[in-house]
Amino acid sequence: MEMRWFLSKIQDDFRGGKINLEKTQRLLEKLDIRCSYIHVKQIFKDNDRLKQGRITIEEFRAIYRIITHREEIIEIFNTYSENRKILLENNLVQFLTQEQYTAEMSKTIAFEIIQKYEPIEEVRKARQMSFEGFTRYMDSPECLLFKNECRKVYQDMTHPLNDYFISSSHNTYLVSDQLVGPSDLWGYVSALVKGCRCLEIDCWDGAQNEPVVYHGYTLTSKLLFKTVIQAIHKYAFMTSDYPVVLSLENHCSPAQQEIMADNLQTTFGESLLSDTLADFPDTLPSPEALKFKVLVKNKKIGTLKETHERKGSDKRGKVEEWEEEVADLEEEEEEEKFKESEIFESVLGDNQDKETGVKKLPGVMLFKKKKTRKLKIALALSDLVIYTKAEKFKSFQHSRLYQQFNENNSIGETQARKLSKLRVALNFQTPGLPMDLQNGKFLDNGGSGYILKPHFLRESESYFNPSNIKESMPITLTIRLISGIQLPLTHSSSNKGDTLVIIEVFGVPNDQMKQQTRVIKKNAFSPRWNETFTFIIHVPELALIRFVVESQGLIAGNEFLGQYTLPLLCMNKGYRRVPLFSRMGESLEPASLFVYVWYVR
Repeated sequence: MEMRWFLSKIQDDFRGGKINLEKTQRLLEKLDIRCSYIHVKQIFKDNDRLKQGRITIEEFRAIYRIITHREEIIEIFNTYSENRKILLENNLVQFLTQEQYTAEMSKTIAFEIIQKYEPIEEVRKARQMSFEGFTRYMDSPECLLFKNECRKVYQDMTHPLNDYFISSSHNTYLVSDQLVGPSDLWGYVSALVKGCRCLEIDCWDGAQNEPVVYHGYTLTSKLLFKTVIQAIHKYAFMTSDYPVVLSLENHCSPAQQEIMADNLQTTFGESLLSDTLADFPDTLPSPEALKFKVLVKNKKIGTLKETHERKGSDKRGKVEEWEEEVADLEEEEEEEKFKESEIFESVLGDNQDKETGVKKLPGVMLFKKKKTRKLKIALALSDLVIYTKAEKFKSFQHSRLYQQFNENNSIGETQARKLSKLRVALNFQTPGLPMDLQNGKFLDNGGSGYILKPHFLRESESYFNPSNIKESMPITLTIRLISGIQLPLTHSSSNKGDTLVIIEVFGVPNDQMKQQTRVIKKNAFSPRWNETFTFIIHVPELALIRFVVESQGLIAGNEFLGQYTLPLLCMNKGYRRVPLFSRMGESLEPASLFVYVWYVR
């Protein structure tokens, strides 16, 4: 039956005799078989017996079977097939229930899968599934590792903004080198397309009274401010409906700040938030309440009430001074020591403020007299800052005592690492581990750029300490790494790479772990590992799982081939396919890993 179906699909392509490599590739695609040209080329070469660059119908069938009839899939199929030829509907229901953990399993779901993936008409009509249908189902998006329900916005989006992790970028306008590379609109476009919701715009005075965007005091090229915000306007809500924050690194004179304010109002119109929402006069609104809104983050003069009272008035030429503390290096280091000790203070003792309940640390002089500098802020720009007023970070204690609901701090990466002991990295233009973690984290909640923090990070009375987990409900995660599928090859035209896989857990310090497989020699097309790894994860809500595929190099070190990162709680159970992405974040399909995942809490 399968042979008849197969011949009926391909015989017309062989009426003129043998076919070449290009036609072989097209015929595989016509049969709905995803394949990498570099691997097909090698398999074609191995099966071209006469070495003439053309193959017979029998040789094409051999190539087809090498690519599609993977041993690990045959083993699963034979386990559930009563005759090793066909899966009855009941057999498929059993497989989906026992192996794929399909919730609310029914014959209707099995029937829909058969109708969608079974290519042989007579088998499909009999409500059965051949191996051809089963292998197409196993290679489909339905069997990916990432949960389908996490692909849409499913979290409660009515909490205040500070209850969410927000996908943010740094130096968004740069696409390569931070000192001499080009500034490019593509930096903003690509970040927005990836779901980024907070964009940095480094603004400086430009010629002809036109503010420009570039990395100050470097040789990076310049973009017009108005061109940047026009590009942002076009792509702001293409991927996500939720608010976009424009974080202005403002080095402009008051006159050019007024130009910026005009540009923002003209470009964004009603989308630009220029006053408090009626329902949120003195509290942070939710992402839901701010849908399709653009917020400006900048230094702000005066209160929100004063801003509201000035609405509609002429602000041209009105400038106010902003006084900002500037710490010298010695004082900054001293303060850092204080902050490091403060972040791990979690229990209130006797020595606490009677009114605020904030614990005081005796013997620490936090607020020394510091040098100050004065900045001139145009009122027109200042009044566009509503819920995102930029304030210099002093300490957690200072923030608890004095910070207003609409004030937020930017903390440099070095300082953030000292304070939290966790990696924070948001340079969208720099590929590598930090960006992989960023992209993996924000795959969740429909890629909307907003992820609701777990309850222990939202509750003000929480004593959660990432370095000292006292109460937790750990998850035991088991991953059986079965095989690789058409793994990428970077500097070689053969498929004989020596491949290995590393599985890493990123999360709180106690959860950080890395394990790796043995090396499979000379096989990047279909390496089989069949190795099982177990991880105990204490804070699953913060855990990311990263799969990295490498080719072993004995002299120059291992070569990166691809990776995939996702939140632990977005992982499907059962037999799953792990897609791979390049160092630049591009899909390497059909390259993937085949795994079996199981976890219990």
